[in-house]
Amino acid sequence: MTDNERATCTALAGLLRAAAVLAFLGLALTCIAALVLALTLRGLSNTAILAFAAVMVLGVIERYFAFRLRLDQALFEGLANGQIASLGALDNALSVLGLRDPPPHPSARALADRVQGTRQLMQRHAIVIAGQNALFLLALMTQEIA
Repeated sequence: MTDNERATCTALAGLLRAAAVLAFLGLALTCIAALVLALTLRGLSNTAILAFAAVMVLGVIERYFAFRLRLDQALFEGLANGQIASLGALDNALSVLGLRDPPPHPSARALADRVQGTRQLMQRHAIVIAGQNALFLLALMTQEIA
């Protein structure tokens, strides 16, 4: 790997560390929605029940994305620090662990493609959390003030 590629890996790993705040927000919304449903189910409107339940379902999807992003962060840190020697070695390790199909040809996928894939995953994660926020607010707004 070149110095520029290592710098790209370092920058992306830093971005993924910063994006972990979103993962915490998604987890918090999921936990709060579960607590609200568990403690006040009978007093909630049907719309609020459905919205809180949807927040929980999106929370499962959010946890999957958060896991994948955390894995990508560790892999990019390994590439940046030289703990993973090359992209081909990374592909082989992922394939041995059953996390990726073996590459059809020995040439490794380009770093730019990997960065783009991780950024798309980050965007999907943010969209899920935005959906959680919208549904959470909908649930709060449909409740009567007592």
